[in-house]
Amino acid sequence: MDKNNPLKQNLLSKTNIAVVLALGMLAGFLLERAWLSFFVFAFGLNSLWNVHPKRWFKEKFWMVGFAWVTMYAISYLWSDDKFAWEHHYTVKAPVLLLPLAFALLPAFSVKQLRVFTLWASAIMLAGVAYSLQFFIKDPAYYTEQYVYSHVLPTPAECDHIRFSLSVVLFIIWAVYAWPMLNAKWQRWFMGFILIIFSVYLHILAARTGLALWYLFILCWIIRYAIRKKAIVGIGMLVGLLVATLLAVNYIPTLEKRVWYIKETIQRYNRGEVKSDYSDMGRLISYRIAGAKIAQHPILGAGSGDMYAEMIDGYKAMYPDVPEEYRLLPHNQFFIVMLAAGVVALALFVLWVLMPLAWLKDTGRTFYMFMTWLSLALTLLIEPVFEVQFGVFVYLFFLLWQKHALRTQENR
Repeated sequence: MDKNNPLKQNLLSKTNIAVVLALGMLAGFLLERAWLSFFVFAFGLNSLWNVHPKRWFKEKFWMVGFAWVTMYAISYLWSDDKFAWEHHYTVKAPVLLLPLAFALLPAFSVKQLRVFTLWASAIMLAGVAYSLQFFIKDPAYYTEQYVYSHVLPTPAECDHIRFSLSVVLFIIWAVYAWPMLNAKWQRWFMGFILIIFSVYLHILAARTGLALWYLFILCWIIRYAIRKKAIVGIGMLVGLLVATLLAVNYIPTLEKRVWYIKETIQRYNRGEVKSDYSDMGRLISYRIAGAKIAQHPILGAGSGDMYAEMIDGYKAMYPDVPEEYRLLPHNQFFIVMLAAGVVALALFVLWVLMPLAWLKDTGRTFYMFMTWLSLALTLLIEPVFEVQFGVFVYLFFLLWQKHALRTQENR
């Protein structure tokens, strides 16, 4: 297409703006909820500008997402707490916008993805540096806090789970984008970023992020061994094992975290189920949620009344649990069914599985799969779609990887 073609210029302008707004979303995620909301809305507006609405209904992923979120909306009719209903419904607004925005946005160029990757790495590095400075200033204090499962402060309003997850997902993206880096300094910089982020995840020792980092590294090594050199892959596995043993013994926060996990398991095996241990608190929330789901299997309890139902369950089944440890179930599938019933759950499960259809027989879709798998696993242990940061991290990294496949196809 001619460079002077107005259509091409318009598409280029739209994608340039999208890159800037995507970086704004990442910065907003780290800094301020209101800015995150602004950039999400602006990204959607830019993508959908001059796109006829009839094209919306060709996007199946968006339509199924719209359907399960609508089930939350309909649960207004049997929710007594309308304020709680409003929160649980409105926090899912990006599900109604971002899948459509990414689907209708023209493909990025390799240069645009390279620019995004370098600037995004700088933004994420600033977030990691902010968190690390607390540990550097007072390592003894923060190491001791890990005995009580209190981790380092992080960006995203100290939401260490979502922040650690975003670091892992960015690592996956950076490895995917590595071939797009066309200058030696860019590869040196990105190599530095990958090392720093990997070390940071061990210092932060947030279990979700660290477990998913190991999952990605292990799968990448196995893939490398199968596709290229088995002996090198075996050497990498040995190196990973040695590095893990060294980390557990010489990174104090990680050492304390491992101690905490072992202590939790020992207490559980002795029959001590106490909510002040986070994993036991999750198990308790699952048991109560299961009982409440059995009482409201068809329509659910109503998204506005989920917490009230859980409180009643705690009073009946675990009355000794302090109020501050009474939780919604830390499992998104339980939450969806508790909120809106079995139909909503079926739609949600379908929506979660649909990205598997995006995978094609190309080597680069390994990274798409690892992004999807990492996010899908978090749904089993976190209420991802009940908090703004969880909704953003899930949608942004999944849809960014999917959209990047279009750039690969056009090369």
